Amino acid sequence: MDGQRGEGTDSGDDHLVRRLDEVTAALERLTELLEDEEDLSVILDRLCRQVIRAIPGADMSSVTLVRDDIPVTGAVTEDQAFEVDLAQYRSGQGPCLQAAATREMQRVAVAEVWERWPAFAEAASGLGVASYLSAPLFIDREYNGSLNLYSRSPHGFRELDAALLELYTTAAEGALRNARRYLNARGQASELRTALTSRSVIDQAKGIVMAVHRIDADQAFRLLVDRSQRENVKLRDLAEQFVKDATAPAEPDGAGA
Repeated sequence: MDGQRGEGTDSGDDHLVRRLDEVTAALERLTELLEDEEDLSVILDRLCRQVIRAIPGADMSSVTLVRDDIPVTGAVTEDQAFEVDLAQYRSGQGPCLQAAATREMQRVAVAEVWERWPAFAEAASGLGVASYLSAPLFIDREYNGSLNLYSRSPHGFRELDAALLELYTTAAEGALRNARRYLNARGQASELRTALTSRSVIDQAKGIVMAVHRIDADQAFRLLVDRSQRENVKLRDLAEQFVKDATAPAEPDGAGA
């Protein structure tokens, strides 16, 4: 029976407890990383490296990300795993693409790969992988994909490995969604700060033009826009340089628009 590799029930139970402890520890390390790390590529890299420790039968790991039906490898533990991923992308078939498309776990040995995905099997025949385990990875509407484990052993993965990977991936999905929300929110906040800064400097430039030319706000704004278009310069950049020139002590006459 899968998962019971020791002798007797107690030995099997002890083994299962150890495996669960390994998955739990890997998830705790991932959670700690997410609390400090902001770079999604670093998070994905750590996700790959920690799952190797959680699933001992895995020799290599990768993360496939699919956006607009285009798959890319977001992280990998070895170059050889990257080559396996590329063989799937180029052939348009394989366990990682199947897991991403169907959102179902794919646990296959090399013999089954030849039956199900012959083009991929041919492309990957010299890469030394004999067992595949790919779990669907759904992050949000923009990104989905799979977490992929590769083994050089023909019996590298059992049902227990698939169950533990599913547990790990489910928890990791929630963590990655939170990370994506945070990064998106931070990006939106940065854009808002930039917009507010732009508005402020444009208003300063507009005020200077109003004072110098004794015109109203709308007229001053149109003058700035016209100059921006003539010089093919962004309005914010023009306003920033305009305020800098107008307030520089050495150039007191540089306020004309």
